[in-house]
Amino acid sequence: MASDLVINATSYEIRIALIEYGNLVEFYMERPNEKGLVGNIYLGRVVRVLPGMQAAFVDIGLERTGFLYVDDVRVDKDNFEEQLLQCNESCCSDQEAPESLRKRIPGMSIEDLLKEGQELLVQICKEPIGTKGARLTCHITLPCRNLVFMPRTDHIGISRKIEGDEQRQRLRRDIEDLRPAGTGFIVRTVAESASREELEADMEFLLHLWSEICDNAERSKPMTMVYEDLDIILRVVRDIFAPGIDRLVVDNKKTYERILKFVETFAPHLRDKVHYCEEESPIFDIYGVEMDVNRALDKKIWLRCGGYIIIEATEALTVVDVNTGRYVGKKDLEETIFKTNMEAVKEISYQLRLRNIGGIIIIDFIDMDEASHRQQVFRVLNESIKKDKSRINILPFSEFGLIQMTRKRNREDLTRMMCEPCHYCHGKGMLKSARTISYEIFRKISSNADQIKGSNVTVNVNSGVATIMLKEEAHTIHMLEDEIRKSITIIPVKDLHQEKYEIFWD
Repeated sequence: MASDLVINATSYEIRIALIEYGNLVEFYMERPNEKGLVGNIYLGRVVRVLPGMQAAFVDIGLERTGFLYVDDVRVDKDNFEEQLLQCNESCCSDQEAPESLRKRIPGMSIEDLLKEGQELLVQICKEPIGTKGARLTCHITLPCRNLVFMPRTDHIGISRKIEGDEQRQRLRRDIEDLRPAGTGFIVRTVAESASREELEADMEFLLHLWSEICDNAERSKPMTMVYEDLDIILRVVRDIFAPGIDRLVVDNKKTYERILKFVETFAPHLRDKVHYCEEESPIFDIYGVEMDVNRALDKKIWLRCGGYIIIEATEALTVVDVNTGRYVGKKDLEETIFKTNMEAVKEISYQLRLRNIGGIIIIDFIDMDEASHRQQVFRVLNESIKKDKSRINILPFSEFGLIQMTRKRNREDLTRMMCEPCHYCHGKGMLKSARTISYEIFRKISSNADQIKGSNVTVNVNSGVATIMLKEEAHTIHMLEDEIRKSITIIPVKDLHQEKYEIFWD
C-alpha cells in the first residue's frame, strides 16, 4: 500500500504512525496523563496586561498562565482569511487561529481591549512548550470533517488547495446559502468533492456544538475548561484519514469500533479502509515502526553513501551538520561533496517532518565551490519539503554556505515527547524517560506472555523507573496482570542504567 495509518492503542499510551511507501513519515503520541491541549476552550481571567509587549497573560487554570497577543484579541478582517487558511491546512491543527495578524486596526492597543480581572473565552492554539505557557486566541475555531467553523467571524474561506474555479464557486454558494448570518466557515481541502448535504450535516453539528459551548461558559466559573477537543485518535482520523490513505489499521478492538462509528458518521465512504489487526505480533513490529522511531531519537543519522548528518537542538534553534564520514567518493573532491549533500537533503527534510522539529533551523552543508551545485541542492530541498504540512520558509545559501529556514512549531517535537534531560551527564545529553522505559517493558511483557508458561514475571529495573512503575503506573500493572493472567514483580536496582532492564519468567 502507498499510505497506511497505523494505530497502536493501549490504556497507557496511544501511538500513531503515518507510513508512506513503507517509510515512517509522521509519528504522533499521546499519554492520558500528558494529553494535548490545543483546541480546548477555557473561560479565562486576565491577570496582567503588558502594553510594552502588546500582550496579556490570562489564567485558564493551568500550571502556567497563557499568553494572548493583541492581534489574537482583535484582527483586521481583510487579512483574516490568508492567515487562517495557512493554519487550518496544517496536519492535526485545524483548530488553530492565525498566529500573526499584522494589520491591526489603527489606534487599538492591548490596554484598549483588555483590563486586569476581565473574563473572556479563549482557545489554546499552541501547546505549552518548555518553560513557555500556552498561546491563546479569542478567535474560536471548531473543525469538522469538511468545515472549520468561526462563530465570531462573518466570513467564508475556501482552501487554496482546491484549485478549480467552478468547484470553489460551488462551495462558496453552498456555504453562503446554508450558514446563519454573521457566522464564518472555512472549507477544508478534503471537502473538494463534498455534496451540499454533507456540508449541511457538518454545519448543523458545528452549530449545535457551539451552542453547547456557550451554555457551558455561562454556567462555569473563571479558570475552567468549557470544551475539550477530540483525543488524538479521532483528531488524526478527522484530519489525516482522507481518500489518499489506503488503509487505517488499529490493534485494539474497542478503538477499532470507536473509529468505525466516527467514520460512519463523518466519512462513510472511507469505512472499508478501516481494518482491525488480529495478528499476535505487535503492530508496530509488523510495520517496522519501532526501529524508525528509535532511529529518530539519535543525533547521528548515517546516509547510504557513508556520510552522515548530526542534528543538535538548542533552546532557540536546531542545527543540522552534514559530513562525508566514511564516504571517499570515486572521482574528485567536489563530486564527493556534492553527492553527500544531495543525499543529505532528502534525509534532512524527512527527519524534520518525522521528528516534528520546529522554529529556526540552520543547515551546515559541506562547502561547495560550484554555484550550480549549490543551486541544485537548494532546489531539491524545496522539492523535498512539499509533502510537509507545516508552514516552512527557506532562504538561499548564505555567504557562509549555510541554509536558514523556519518550520512552524505546533507541538512538542519527538525528542521532547519521549526523552528527558540526562541526569548522568547533568543535562548535557538526553535519554529515554523513565515512563517511556516503563511502557517498553509493558509492551515486551504483553507481546511475550502467550509464549511463556510460567505464572510470574520478575523485572529488574533502575530505581527511578521502578518508582514510576510501582506508584504512578500501579493501575497499569494490575490491568496487565489481568490481561496476561500472570503476576508481575518489580525489583529496583540502584546502579542499573535507566534505559537497561531485565525480565525473567518464573
